[in-house]
Amino acid sequence: MINWGMIGAGDVTEIKSGPAFNKVKNSKLCAVMRRNAEKAADYAQRHGVEDWYCEVEPVLKRNDINSIYIATPPSSHRDYAIAALQAGKNVYLEKPMAMNALECFEIVNAAKESGAKLCIAHYRRELPCFKKVKDLIGAEEIGEVQFVKIEIFQPAESEIIAKTEENWRLNPAVSGGGLFHDIAPHQIDLMIHYFGNPTDFFGFSKGDTGIHDLITGQIEFSNGILFQGAWNFKAPKEEIKDTCTILGSEGSIEFSFYKEEVKLSNEQKSEVYTFENPVNIQLPMIEKVVRYFSGEGKNPCPGVDGLKVLEIMDKFTGY
Repeated sequence: MINWGMIGAGDVTEIKSGPAFNKVKNSKLCAVMRRNAEKAADYAQRHGVEDWYCEVEPVLKRNDINSIYIATPPSSHRDYAIAALQAGKNVYLEKPMAMNALECFEIVNAAKESGAKLCIAHYRRELPCFKKVKDLIGAEEIGEVQFVKIEIFQPAESEIIAKTEENWRLNPAVSGGGLFHDIAPHQIDLMIHYFGNPTDFFGFSKGDTGIHDLITGQIEFSNGILFQGAWNFKAPKEEIKDTCTILGSEGSIEFSFYKEEVKLSNEQKSEVYTFENPVNIQLPMIEKVVRYFSGEGKNPCPGVDGLKVLEIMDKFTGY
């Protein structure tokens, strides 16, 4: 049985992740921690969680809890993750994995030294839309992949950014940057998931007070595939874009990161596939995490992948 303690109980845990821990076989959310005691108690009462805390230490000291889900803003990821791993708890860690690659490296090392398991919450890997993309690539529906392009153009008040009580995503001391640090980890992770090991990468960015609004980046993968990405978080509303285009020797795949739709075009056919996500969008990923923590499956997103994502982001933003 995977018995969970959840550190952080903000908006992301209300529907996306929190309820899923009690819906997965051999999984139970036993305790929730939030620094605000009133909000911690309220969350526990509304979600049927037995115990709540406003400090981390009591959660980590419980012998019945063997796994920790960390859902706080990125500024506390390193300290909470290392503390949980050193306490012998398996860790499911929200993205971005940490504030920068150095912090990610420290977390990965802590996992190695402790022997506990570490998985990063890049849950899009397990959603039907993005699994379809991987299947189409694997079936060589567009031949040999040659080039990939991402374009994310959004206004400052973007509909694809989660709304929270405090807009911490625009506080670089808490988020590590701006909106790029919130949504780009999922996008770059999918590129690693699809195309393998990135061997060279660089980029440019512009912004004020640590917030990167305009970012471009290039990646070369070990198999020769080239990537180009552009993110603009000051775009006019009439120029909104959310596309990834994968070009192959015999066709192309185009998809959105937020519309659950995949378009395939090759010499034989042109098809559009549509999908519906689960209500608790992290449920498929959490199922895989529980199997991994139980010793029944592979790690669906290892810490080294989260580290690589931040290494790329650091290069793109000139960290």
